[in-house]
Amino acid sequence: MALKTHPAGTGGSWIVVVAAGVAAGLQVWKVPPALPFLRHDLSLSLVQAGTLLGIVQLAGMLGGLAVSLLAELVGERRCLSGGLVLLFLGSAGGGFAWSAAPLLASRAVEGAGFILVAVTGPGLIRRTAPPGRFTTAMGFWGAYQGISTFAGLIIGALVLQVVPWRVWWWGMAVLALAPLPWVLARVPRDAAGGVRGAAAALTRIGRTVRAPAPWTAGLVFACYTLPWMAVVGFLPTIYRDGGMTGSWPGVLSAVVGAANAIGSISTAALMKRGLPTRALIVPAFTLMATTSVLAFAVDWHGLPAGTTWQFLCVAAFSLTGGAIPATLLRMIGDLTPAGGSAPATMGLIQQLFNAGSFIGPTVAAWLATRTGGWHSTWWLTCACTAAGIVLSRGLRPRATASVTDPTTAPCA
Repeated sequence: MALKTHPAGTGGSWIVVVAAGVAAGLQVWKVPPALPFLRHDLSLSLVQAGTLLGIVQLAGMLGGLAVSLLAELVGERRCLSGGLVLLFLGSAGGGFAWSAAPLLASRAVEGAGFILVAVTGPGLIRRTAPPGRFTTAMGFWGAYQGISTFAGLIIGALVLQVVPWRVWWWGMAVLALAPLPWVLARVPRDAAGGVRGAAAALTRIGRTVRAPAPWTAGLVFACYTLPWMAVVGFLPTIYRDGGMTGSWPGVLSAVVGAANAIGSISTAALMKRGLPTRALIVPAFTLMATTSVLAFAVDWHGLPAGTTWQFLCVAAFSLTGGAIPATLLRMIGDLTPAGGSAPATMGLIQQLFNAGSFIGPTVAAWLATRTGGWHSTWWLTCACTAAGIVLSRGLRPRATASVTDPTTAPCA
């Protein structure tokens, strides 16, 4: 499916797409503040709680390329709209769950909706954002997880003090559907090739899958999202296990999520000024490793103002990590091979991204269970960041081209 920039009159459409991404991200981040209530009400183990955090990523882990084919055939706008509907159905149904199994099933439905939004969002932004705003728009798209983390955790921490988790689920269902009227009104209609274009679409997708660059970028992305999701997803639980009460665990975790969004948006501003992408990825991974060691290897509870210092380390971990999604998402057009498919590039990257998001919380919970606490979390974060640094060397040939304007960058 050809990607093109729409007239200036539709330039604000990218804001609507980002809003849809935030609404989708809220379905991921409604869980962490509710985990203590879910574990009590549904008798979930810690490992089951970790799976609940990551299960929404399962559809993305398995179906990113399938969604890219669907986007090629029926259009990205239709896919994004359908994703919002699935998020609504999954969240509404989850509010009626009576045990772990139906709740996990409803989260799988949400995962299908989430991947539809996540794969098609960057392509819609590329089509609709004015050339001069493209880097900024992609920076905000890279920040949608951080924005939704902040909103989901802080609102959840406050709301769950006064309403049951089921009401929280139903409220999130309404929010998932809220952007749909604006998507239908503001985002330009698709010009998809239809079923007759299936052979050509499969050819473009096959050419993309055979190229090494999307795989490398996806693995680098996974090396970021696995430790970030593991740390931030369990942060309210970590704080509660440390003796913190009330809404503070959710509020502090929300600030950590906001730091990630700030990092992503700030990175977009730096790239717009011409800073090479390779100057961003390796330092970001290095700082993530350093701050995670400081946050978890040190016994802060026995030190004056230890909780504050640990919080600052985790916030720095999230802030510096925000550079990675902003950088990689900005490179989507350049990572797509000639004659390839930009939705397929995003779909492949999203599959690997979601694999990391799915595995991260479960591995972190397993480590905490085996070692008797969260102090071992830095083993996971350092292993992933080291792998990310090594893999990012494979992005070097594309680094110098990744900051060009979309008017000069190749598009599928």
